[in-house]
Amino acid sequence: MCVTAVESRPAGGGTTHAIKAVGEFSQVPGSPGDRPFGARVKAFVALTKPRVIELLLMTTVPVMFLAAKGVPDLVLVLVTCIGGYLSAGGAAAFNMYLDRDIDALMDRTSQRPLVTGMVSPRECLVFATVLAVGSTALFWFLVNPLSAMLSLGALLFYVVVYTMILKRRTSQNIVWGGIAGCMPVFIGWSAVTNSVSWASFILFLVIFFWTPPHYWPLSMKVKDDYERVGVPMLPAVAGNKVVARQIVAYSWVMVAVSLLLQPLGYTGWFYTVVAVACGAFWLKEAHGLQSRAKAGVTGAKLKEMRLFHWSITYVSLLFVAVAVDPFLR
Repeated sequence: MCVTAVESRPAGGGTTHAIKAVGEFSQVPGSPGDRPFGARVKAFVALTKPRVIELLLMTTVPVMFLAAKGVPDLVLVLVTCIGGYLSAGGAAAFNMYLDRDIDALMDRTSQRPLVTGMVSPRECLVFATVLAVGSTALFWFLVNPLSAMLSLGALLFYVVVYTMILKRRTSQNIVWGGIAGCMPVFIGWSAVTNSVSWASFILFLVIFFWTPPHYWPLSMKVKDDYERVGVPMLPAVAGNKVVARQIVAYSWVMVAVSLLLQPLGYTGWFYTVVAVACGAFWLKEAHGLQSRAKAGVTGAKLKEMRLFHWSITYVSLLFVAVAVDPFLR
């Protein structure tokens, strides 16, 4: 994510000022000839939010190993990863097209390609459409129709339900919008088995309950951005104590759900040991954040980003354990 600061603007500027800002930024590169080819390529890659997609693929591939109870068809893995990247990248590009007004006002998003003018809105929309259609076709013809429908459903949910409906209307936006980020679990399983199962549903729930306590600490750090553009992300409309309390609640449910795979017979001792150890450390960090919030700690001393960074490590380790466990049973 780019965090280069944009000009500070007062809260309440609204969409009119945001669109004006986009217009200002879009003039930076001038004509298409002033936009170097290499920079343009990087800009189109940036539209796909590659760092986010890394996490999505991290939850897709291990599930394929679990579904295959060993090593899946590696060509199938490659095709599924390519299709998943294209689909998630298309969703991200649609998101940037729809959010280009507020992206111009937020420090965290001020260097996105549509804001700087490196990519025009029309180019972005065409690019997103091509990725969406291409990924769906790839899944349909080279994987299976079920995976294609799940992939397309995830894209539409993220773009329509989260970006267009929930994001600017409710503080629970990331809770329900996060469903799109859970779908790679189903896609990975269905790619191997052409079906879904209770195992994939449990892992879906792990990601569902992981998403809010993963994203809210980051939102706490950049809540001024959300306040400036009027997006009601929970930390922008509630105090740190409330946010931390909800983080702890979701964290306990997430850890509990992650432990269901072993008693239901889908994993063995290795996954369980990793899930318990990582879950215990997660809960320690979540309760630590809550204690600091209760004490009225603010600023750098709140250390909310410790949980955010750990959340990425947690999901990575947990899903690596999902992939390794079948070989140790």
